[in-house]
Amino acid sequence: MPTVAPGSRVLVTGANGYIAMWVVRTLLEQGYTVRGLVRSLEKGKRLREYFSSYDDKLELAIVEDIMKDGAFDESVKGVDAIEHMASPVTFSAVEPDEYISPAIKGTLGILKSALKFGTNVKRIVITSSVAAIYGTPPKPEHVFDETSWGDESVKIVEEIGKDAPGVVKYRASKTLAEKAAWEFFNQHKSEVQWDLVTLHPPFVIGAPLHEIKSPKDLNVSLQIFYSNLTDASKTEQQLKATYNYVDVRDISKAHVQVLQNDKAAGQRIIIANGASTWQEARNLTSTLRPDLYASGVLPRGKSDLNKTLEYIYSPEKGKKLLGLEYVSQENMIKDTLAVFEARGWLQKSSDT
Repeated sequence: MPTVAPGSRVLVTGANGYIAMWVVRTLLEQGYTVRGLVRSLEKGKRLREYFSSYDDKLELAIVEDIMKDGAFDESVKGVDAIEHMASPVTFSAVEPDEYISPAIKGTLGILKSALKFGTNVKRIVITSSVAAIYGTPPKPEHVFDETSWGDESVKIVEEIGKDAPGVVKYRASKTLAEKAAWEFFNQHKSEVQWDLVTLHPPFVIGAPLHEIKSPKDLNVSLQIFYSNLTDASKTEQQLKATYNYVDVRDISKAHVQVLQNDKAAGQRIIIANGASTWQEARNLTSTLRPDLYASGVLPRGKSDLNKTLEYIYSPEKGKKLLGLEYVSQENMIKDTLAVFEARGWLQKSSDT
């Protein structure tokens, strides 16, 4: 399949979101024209303001309900590629279908519209997640790669329904949505001129571009990161937990590089930089910003907690295929912390 070079028009769904705004920025910086899809003019206001210097290189499209049949029909016309990033992320819904139905319908909706009206489309990139890859690690430091699927979460949800933990319902939704996408593509491969790529980031951390007024406005991964650095009430068990991470700048670069790489066609690709524990994140932060700990602004936790990793998402395929040079964990934390500090979100902790 042909690649999608700078100068082409790319549709980005959910364009006002955390990762998506960075993708829009990276596309514009590399010379693409972007059609940013949002749910309302109000939600597109921040895009217009932030990218005002790009004038006619950014156009907005409004789709109020991405679950509606034919929602994307008009948006896919005249674009050369699609970055499908609009998908709900929540761990608080009760019924499994509140997770699963929007994820599947939104994903299949964009593919159905591309099949019918995407006559110029050469590549569709779907932002999935390592949630579609995760299963209970059989042993410590187990390495997951792109051959793994989140079938375990699907089975749990099938067995206990709404009693499944929110994160398990979320993993099931991402797994089922991605499987539906690949099934649809394989069924219609002979009818389309585009190919499909899915990208799988873990916790995405880094400076947000979208409008945020308080930590409550942060996306889920940044909320969890913020909580684990600033909340003095975290237990040892919580601080020993593993998290895998990637900087938001790296996942946005990956979205653009897969457009330009013919070998990416038909691939699932993990975009991850490394793994750590939340206590180790605190330990590293204390070396980067000892002043915030000396003054009691950030809680230290227990620096000698066991740092054995539960699992790791292999970055090898993504690194080899795309040649990414990742932002270091140190710079990722330092830059994100600077955003929190600039907004006055770092308050003195009672933990010593």
